[in-house]
Amino acid sequence: MNRLGYGEEIRRWRVENYREFDRLLNACGSRGSRMTVGSKGEGLTSFYESDHDFLFELSEYLCVEDGINLLTIADDIEVYRMNTCAYPGHCILFLERPAHRRLTIIHNALCGNGRGDIILSSGLFVDEWKALDRRYPQYTCSEKIVHYERAGPSLPMSVGGVSYADRVLSLPCHCPSILQR
Repeated sequence: MNRLGYGEEIRRWRVENYREFDRLLNACGSRGSRMTVGSKGEGLTSFYESDHDFLFELSEYLCVEDGINLLTIADDIEVYRMNTCAYPGHCILFLERPAHRRLTIIHNALCGNGRGDIILSSGLFVDEWKALDRRYPQYTCSEKIVHYERAGPSLPMSVGGVSYADRVLSLPCHCPSILQR
């Protein structure tokens, strides 16, 4: 496997390098962090082999399960309560505590559920993020960037017709009892 480029040492080296690259990009200062996930995040593929899968986590927001004391969470973080009574593997996010400021894509993705609650719509959330692609079509480099149709929660794109990526925007969750189950 080493000769083919899939041995344990090579995979570990790739993981370290992808993490270091993410760390350097995140150090530039933004409202979240980028993580390389999927086959690249596991070190299974080289740079131009397969696509890149990126998870962008917004750090000024937090989703929590029932029973979490909101007083232990900083006031500048917007908090959503997770209701897991939806489809298996899904949840409904109820706005529990708004922050003093929020991103426009979050603000535009909030809607009422007809019972007086404010919820975060995942469909609107991804659509709002995709709208940023239309407003800033070539925000990263001079290469030709092509944005493709949404694929579930992912926004696929290519750079120069050579490098392909799937991007997913996420909110961090604190759910210890769900993880224990």
